[in-house]
Order: sequence, then C-alpha cells, then structure tokens
Amino acid sequence: MDVPEVVVDWRSKGFWLPEGTFPLEDKPSLFGGLFTWPLLVLRRDAAEANIATMAAYTRRHGWEFAPHAKTTMAPGLLARQMEAGAWGMTVATPNQALVLRKLGVPRVLIANEVLDPTALRWLAQQDEIYLQVDSLAGVTVAAQAAAAGSLRVLVEQGHDHGRTGIRTLEGLEVVARAVAAAPGLELAGLTAYEGQLRTEREVDDFLDHVVAGFARLKEAGLLPRRPILSAGGSAWFDRVVARIDADALLLLRSGASVTHDDGFYRERTPFLRVPEEGPLAAALDLWAQVISTPEPGLALAGMGKRDAPFDEGLPVPMEIRRADGSSEAATGVEVTKLNDHHTYLSTGDARLEPGDLVRFGISHPCTAFDKWRHIPVVDEDRRVVDVLATYF
Repeated sequence: MDVPEVVVDWRSKGFWLPEGTFPLEDKPSLFGGLFTWPLLVLRRDAAEANIATMAAYTRRHGWEFAPHAKTTMAPGLLARQMEAGAWGMTVATPNQALVLRKLGVPRVLIANEVLDPTALRWLAQQDEIYLQVDSLAGVTVAAQAAAAGSLRVLVEQGHDHGRTGIRTLEGLEVVARAVAAAPGLELAGLTAYEGQLRTEREVDDFLDHVVAGFARLKEAGLLPRRPILSAGGSAWFDRVVARIDADALLLLRSGASVTHDDGFYRERTPFLRVPEEGPLAAALDLWAQVISTPEPGLALAGMGKRDAPFDEGLPVPMEIRRADGSSEAATGVEVTKLNDHHTYLSTGDARLEPGDLVRFGISHPCTAFDKWRHIPVVDEDRRVVDVLATYF
C-alpha cells in the first residue's frame, strides 16, 4: 500500500515549528526544543512487537487478520500491518473505506450496514470491498445500488442488548436468502462482534450461536464455496479462535492490539488468559507539563479532553521528568478529572512542581489517534525516527 509523504510544520499540534518543516533526518530528541506540550508519542519497538505478536498469533491458529483500521487511520501503521501479513483491513464507515482504497489497501471489510446510496454506488464499482447487512432494508438499498456493479455482502449476526446484527437464526436465514436472491449482490459469508459481552460464558454462548448460524446458512446452500466467517474485537479474540472452527476463511478483526494501552485493554487483554500466546505492550505515551500546583495534593497538567481519550478510563501517570532531565516513577499520582485543556492530578506523596513533565499512559487507543494530526515515533532513546499522519 502507499504511504503518502508526511509534511510537518506550524499546523501540527505538539510540534514547535514557527518556521520551516520538521527535520526528521536529524532524529531529534523528544526533549530538544522541537516539541511543545502536550504531545502524543508512539514507541516504535512496542508497536512493531505488537504487530508481530498478532501476525504470529493468527497464523498459529489458522486465521487471517483484518485489523480494524479505525483505531489509528495512520497509513504508516497500516502499512506495517499489511507487510506483516494482514489479509486486509476493517473499517467502520464508507468514508474510511474510501481512504483505505486510495492508500492501496487491496481488501477492505466495512463492519457496518451501509444505507447511503451515494456511497453504495461507489462501493459497487470496487473490487474486494465487503459490507455487512442485518436487515431486509439494508438488502433492498444495497441491491438498488448494485445496479451499477456488484456488492459483496456479509450477513451480520448479533446478540440481545448488543449492537448491530440479526438476533435470531430464523432472521439470519431470511436476510441471507434475500441477499442471495438479489441481482448484483454476492453473499460472501457471516460476521459477528462479541466485544460488548462482559463474561467469558456470555462470549462462548454467543460464539456457539454464531457457529450454529453459519451451519444453518451452509445447510441451506446459501454460502459460497469458500465463505468468510469473521469475528473478534480486542478483548475476547482468544475465545473467538477457541470456539469457532468452520470450513471457511476465518477472519479476525482486532484493532486496538496495534498499540494496546495502560488502562482498558491492559485489564482485558486475552493474553491475561493465555499468557504463553502474548504479550502485547502499551505503545502510546502522552507527555504533558505541570502548569500549576495551587494547593497541597493538587497539580494541574496542561492536557485535556482535546488531547487524551477519556471514554474508557482516564490517563494513567507513569513517569515524572524534572527540568534537569532526571526522572522517577509517578507512584501515587492519579488523574481525577479532565477539562478541555486541564488534567487534575491528585499527587499523593509525590512532589510535582510547575515545569515538570509527566508521561501518561492512555486508556482506549481507539479514541486517542483521532485527536492528533501528526504523531512522532520514537526509539528507546526517545529520539524521533518517524512521524505518523492520521486520516480521520
């Protein structure tokens, strides 16, 4: 796939470039004066290790990998995942599918029903783009758009109180038959998402239901010779590969694994259950400066909701860097609240002073990348070796 040249100048948040562009060839230090705070940073070695881990994991279990590109929408990272053997990429919207097609990603799975006729007409002209349906209405709109070409469709199976997807096996077959009968539509297989379920028992029961749904469609003669069967968020992919075994192209879609995190997924990674198969490492750091210590036990950092994810947990203080370059663990420091541009820190017994830098881990990478247009990539010496652009 193509990775467009990244040009960084005064428009890029976190880079301090009143004049000129970023001198990447010099591999500048993160603390050498070319950056201001806050700043989101990707640690190269951790991200590359995560990509290699997931590529090896899926191969070992006989699955293909189509990681969810909506996590990063960063061509530099998507290219590394493709180079590691990804079958293709998953997206959430037709707009994201358009971006990936322009970048040269050969196979794209839209993990949603698409009801926009304008987008569907464009999709019908594309090769190897797949979309989902979970209703007869979705089939009707897709069939109307397919008059301009053809569309590859996966029926989506869901669970009660979950997100999208057909709830019953009977409904699943009804929609699948409608797809199979519609001119211009090709029934490519079955897809599901288990990520919102809370317990292993719930996940296993749902995945068994998915296997039953696949068997029903196969027995009805509705599936192609080599159908796709796809599932797998980033919290339960071990259960997906353990419970789903079918004569199909098995496709895992876990997206947050590329950077992992220090919060939501650190507590939910499948590698806690199967440690011999992992691990994943947190690859994102958010650096922010302490700008005020107005009362004992309270410090304010110059970072907020515009910079850090907060929907699945607050940032996690990891390290304090002093003005003289020395550092120490941020033991006892806790984020209690975020405003637009302020982070409230309960300091505990730690000593924080205005001007100190704090390195935070993030919780939930899927809402971290979209806040940053350009993200420096650093080596283990915290020298910048690359810059990622994001395409949100």
